Amino acid sequence: MATPATPSGTDPSHTAKGAPHRFTASRFWRAFPAGMRRRWWLFRLFDLIARHWPVSGPRRGVLVVRMDGIGDMVLFRGALDHYAEAFGVAADEITILGCRSWASVAETIFAGYRFEAIDEHAFARHPLYRFRVALKVRRLNAAVTVCDSYLRRALMADSLVWLSAAPRTVTSVPYVSARTRPEYTYYLSQASQVVDTGDYPDHEILRHHRFVSAVAGRAIEPTPSVIAWERPPPPVAVSGPYVVLNPGSNEPGRRWPVTHYRELAERLRRDGLRVVVVGTDPGADFNGADVEDLRGATDLPELFDVLRHAAAVVSNDSGPAHVAIALATPTVVIVGGGHFGCFVPYPEAVRPAHARFVNHPIACYHCFWRCDKRASDVDAFPCVGDVPVGTVADALAEVLERDTP
Repeated sequence: MATPATPSGTDPSHTAKGAPHRFTASRFWRAFPAGMRRRWWLFRLFDLIARHWPVSGPRRGVLVVRMDGIGDMVLFRGALDHYAEAFGVAADEITILGCRSWASVAETIFAGYRFEAIDEHAFARHPLYRFRVALKVRRLNAAVTVCDSYLRRALMADSLVWLSAAPRTVTSVPYVSARTRPEYTYYLSQASQVVDTGDYPDHEILRHHRFVSAVAGRAIEPTPSVIAWERPPPPVAVSGPYVVLNPGSNEPGRRWPVTHYRELAERLRRDGLRVVVVGTDPGADFNGADVEDLRGATDLPELFDVLRHAAAVVSNDSGPAHVAIALATPTVVIVGGGHFGCFVPYPEAVRPAHARFVNHPIACYHCFWRCDKRASDVDAFPCVGDVPVGTVADALAEVLERDTP
């Protein structure tokens, strides 16, 4: 019978930050685990074949599983540079297993490391594609496989760690719900080491550094991620300074209302600044507004170019916000309360001087975006929609003034 895995911070036996955490299950339970979703059983035979696929040659290197969005990847990047020391390998012996969605910028961001990309969504849904990826991961023949994401999916991240069949696997305690408890118990009960990186809602940057500190056996001070992006300025920069607005998000509720963005754009124009709109959200209506609309017109490296050379960026809580901060561009992020503190705002210890976070506190913070206070599924969450335009404009004025000689 498995010892139930519980959400970090709710188990009375929860261990201190950075200490090992026990997930146990009997061999009988692992053979016939109760509570697994149908999809897990659909994948099981192929996964077992791949895990036990014969591979020749010595085990070598560290495989780091990052099945994250681009923002999560950026938050992790600063801790990665301590992995070589912590695991006793050279940087070029570390392979990042990342997502195809941001593979086009990985060569620059992970310069000096190896990189392999997969389609994370297809891996989680399609058995044959999953099997091909599983064989690829198994053939990497890693000596150590690592995953330290807190908010992750067991059928993506943890299964990839397991499929590698590395003799040493080091993972972090994830956020566990009643629904996901059996899956995490299955995988984590077979890990070599499970590191507790802190209670919810500790910030991801702090977690990443606690994790590598536990592996290294010494305290490693957290630092914000920095991306060195040195491509030439994009064509939009030729006409002079501009402020980037990013009105999109993968969740409609986390989008600050476009009427607010339009009002902010009008203020910027009155102050003599050009406005550039980026992202992929076609629903944000900027028709008639005097802006340069680049939505859908840039690939990911080009988006990095636009963010890197902007006078400032105003963004919803989404990947481009973290990218802009890591690129050292003055950035204002509009923050909701769904998992406030996990990703944004940054804690003071790792908050760059060029970043500002604005929010509208209400009593129902930490709802994990399960909001019952909006009229429809396409409306902004109240904690996002009620952030005043003036507050955002003031924060933007601060970072613009700070960055102006």
